[in-house]
Amino acid sequence: MRTIRGPAIFLAQFAGDAAPFNSLKSIAAWAAKLGYKGVQIPSWDARLFDLKRAAESKAYCDEIRGIAAGCGLEITELSTHLQGQLVAVHPAYDAAFDGFAPEKMRGNPKARQAWAVEQLLFAARASANLGLTAHVSFSGALAWPYIYPWPQRPAGLIETAFDELAKRWRPILDAFDKAGVDLCFEIHPGEDLHDGVTFEMFLERVGKHPRCNILYDPSHFVLQQLDYLEFIDLYHSRIKMFHVKDAEFRPTGRQGVYGGYQAWVNRAGRFRSPGDGQVDFGAIFSKLTQYDFPGWAVLEWECCVKSSEQGAAEGAPFIQRHTIQAASRSFDDFASSGADQGANRRMLGLE
Repeated sequence: MRTIRGPAIFLAQFAGDAAPFNSLKSIAAWAAKLGYKGVQIPSWDARLFDLKRAAESKAYCDEIRGIAAGCGLEITELSTHLQGQLVAVHPAYDAAFDGFAPEKMRGNPKARQAWAVEQLLFAARASANLGLTAHVSFSGALAWPYIYPWPQRPAGLIETAFDELAKRWRPILDAFDKAGVDLCFEIHPGEDLHDGVTFEMFLERVGKHPRCNILYDPSHFVLQQLDYLEFIDLYHSRIKMFHVKDAEFRPTGRQGVYGGYQAWVNRAGRFRSPGDGQVDFGAIFSKLTQYDFPGWAVLEWECCVKSSEQGAAEGAPFIQRHTIQAASRSFDDFASSGADQGANRRMLGLE
């Protein structure tokens, strides 16, 4: 077993136009002051990072790592959540997701998709140039509008959607394999990969690709009422990244999982800052440590009640309190009588 690395913080929800959130150097210094040891970088935010340049220049990547190191931090992973979303978009969501692409691509789904794929290929090379071993993205969604089986889904509809999704992602997975980097899909509502079953459907179609892996975020499973601890038991060999994000689910006689079209603060299921929700992080850190999780514990702040400043300040000590120093020896070693095959046979009555 190994000790989970951390604490780290995902910068996407904090980046902005005002200092200290408008450059990598200043936001890294802010994160370090709060006690974080690593930062996960959103690759689409030009205020912090140039993805194309990172894919083409190891010198630029050395500069980025140097900025982080100057603050006592490491780059944990890159994220292409927004670009990954655009690899597969159902037409019902064209307008909603157009804003994720450069302006010249908007209104042109084919050009938008080609741009998104290119971004993922850049991310594979950039991750390798940064010396990273994992990367996070969304899968996108073709079948999501049909999540509820009414009207009845035509035979073969979902299979066709997943066949096409796998077809689009297989060359990207191969590029990440060539780069020596795991591509971790965040299992997330709104994506075709939103639970264990859908991940398995996709994994089968990409030939159980060794680079097809998971970012584990228990908050999304609370909102789906999925057993987030058994999920680790089932998929631990594929879990390579971890977002520390909390959630709560409090159904009423008026509202449940679907939320009644309400704003986040009025939903039965809500994201919360770590420690304010219902996620059993003690059990999660124990299971991930037991299964020798190889990555970082990364705070992702999303809360409809608490401010981002307070959430970030509380996040590092929260992760530190839950991090388990992995045992290097068995607790009952003091009672060991050593290895003696003859004694073992005598204890079994074989001699």
